[in-house]
Amino acid sequence: MAVSVKGDSSEPMVDPNVIPLVDIMLVLLIIFIITIPVMTHAVKIDLPRNTPNQPTEPPEFIDVEIDFDGSIIWNGSVVDHATMLNYVAQDANKDPQPEVHLRANPRVRYEYVADVLFALQRGGLKKIGFITGTPGFEAAAPAQ
Repeated sequence: MAVSVKGDSSEPMVDPNVIPLVDIMLVLLIIFIITIPVMTHAVKIDLPRNTPNQPTEPPEFIDVEIDFDGSIIWNGSVVDHATMLNYVAQDANKDPQPEVHLRANPRVRYEYVADVLFALQRGGLKKIGFITGTPGFEAAAPAQ
């Protein structure tokens, strides 16, 4: 509330009361001081470093396909599980290690894909990628 100091209180006061405004501004300032450190929280990321010796030739890759019945196709030829394990052991010792492009038929059971993936990882191959959207598998799938 404003207080008249001149003694004549019949005249209206023209000075605005700024105390509530200052109180609100102080409260907002305290809120901003508290919330700004939370909003500027940084996450440390290990970014790749630029290597001057970029490979000039594309990396070697292995094309592994799993058909709808669980048969394994290694670089275009049908192989059994034991032969695939031999191929994995040979390719795991190469330097640099080849990339594995794994394609699975959309109708294949998950256990076949998991079995092949487990064999690749257990054999020592580290660069495994899934390839999706292969149109050749839709034609090979049985009609239901």
